Amino acid sequence: MQTIFAATACLPEGWVQDVRLTVEGGSITGIESAAIAAPGDTRVDVLLPALANLHSHSFQRAMAGRTEYRAGGQDSFWTWRELMYRFLDHLTPEQYEAVAALTFMEMLEAGYASVGEFHYVHHQPGGAPYESLTELSQRVMAGAQQTGIGLTHLPVLYTYGGAEEQPLAGGQLRFGNDVERFSRLVTEARGAAQELGGDTRVGIAPHSLRATCPEDLAAVLPVAAENPIHIHIAEQPREVAEIKAWLGARPVEWLLANAPVDEQWCLIHATHMTDEETRRMARSGAVAGLCPVTEANLGDGPFNGSEFLSEAGRFGVGSDSNVRISLVEELRTLEYSQRLRDLARNVLVPHEGSVGETLYLGAAQGGAQALGRNAGRLEVGALADLVAIDRNHPALFGLPEAQILDGLCFAADDQTITDVWAAGRHMVQEGRHIARDAIVKTYRTAITSLLSKL
Repeated sequence: MQTIFAATACLPEGWVQDVRLTVEGGSITGIESAAIAAPGDTRVDVLLPALANLHSHSFQRAMAGRTEYRAGGQDSFWTWRELMYRFLDHLTPEQYEAVAALTFMEMLEAGYASVGEFHYVHHQPGGAPYESLTELSQRVMAGAQQTGIGLTHLPVLYTYGGAEEQPLAGGQLRFGNDVERFSRLVTEARGAAQELGGDTRVGIAPHSLRATCPEDLAAVLPVAAENPIHIHIAEQPREVAEIKAWLGARPVEWLLANAPVDEQWCLIHATHMTDEETRRMARSGAVAGLCPVTEANLGDGPFNGSEFLSEAGRFGVGSDSNVRISLVEELRTLEYSQRLRDLARNVLVPHEGSVGETLYLGAAQGGAQALGRNAGRLEVGALADLVAIDRNHPALFGLPEAQILDGLCFAADDQTITDVWAAGRHMVQEGRHIARDAIVKTYRTAITSLLSKL
């Protein structure tokens, strides 16, 4: 059993002072307000529900800073993708695990308690499976186990190289599975996940409409059972045009008409939707998986946020390519992208109120839903996914409680974070992950070896 005393906590009913939480078996078992700290309590300043990072490709963290050089012609997502394929030609399982561990450690230090790992690198370079079909899934799980992050593992069905069932080629060969082999992979991954904490989930991720086909998408959905279903959708204008030419409808339009999209689904990006598609997606109950830093980095474009929230749409944030892992920067970039598009301020709040509160608490709830995780709130029975921040940090000092989340989202950086718990595992203390030194050392060795091959 653990006890945590917070000078201030953000509970479902609002800001409450002198709060004492009891944590057992990874969940919150007691909340006492107007409490007195007891000997042995972990004492923090401001306690918040921790967010889920709902969309990550962990291996891409090792590419950060290596793709910001403009070659001849116009750079785009598609030219970046070719660089990513060349990088993958040399990545080994051991290196994959080291990169995943560093990525998950940085997520925890940024204030995320859990991650949805959208995992599509399954095989050896050239496409031959490893002796164990789940070799690289197990490497992801090992990284999660080292760091203590809550994991929703999302093996990816990636069958085709492009719309109209184009064959896989080049770097895509490491991704490829048909429905039958993919189903075996998911079953084996669920077996491997038994070695992790009880908060681990294994869902599925049909990569995109361009990397599957209608028949395969329908065939694979039962594999999800009651676990999350994530899919890339409407990320680039070229994708929208190709899917419309092939299937006769825009990606979100087609998906909503042909798949049972509901609260179990998370639609990643969805940055190119009509207003009608936006409203229909919001009404479906699916979570919009937004990755504003990566969407800006790749030039994808902004999400239709104001229209989506006007229909009570649910959203969360993820770090996607992991070019920069910062929870507050994801939330800040999300709002700023809307301001730049609409030439207005304080856009992502449907009526009057705090933008920071709308962003932070909305992402907490939506991220938990997307990961199939009983979290996103400080409440008895919920997982103890918790983050503590220091209100004495210059960026937050002097702010009233009603503006703490505004300060966190728009003025602060990750240095305000002091502690993070993932299902009760106290992994970040005094702003540092408890295994930081060992994880960084292993990462440096792995990257040195990888770069020598590039």
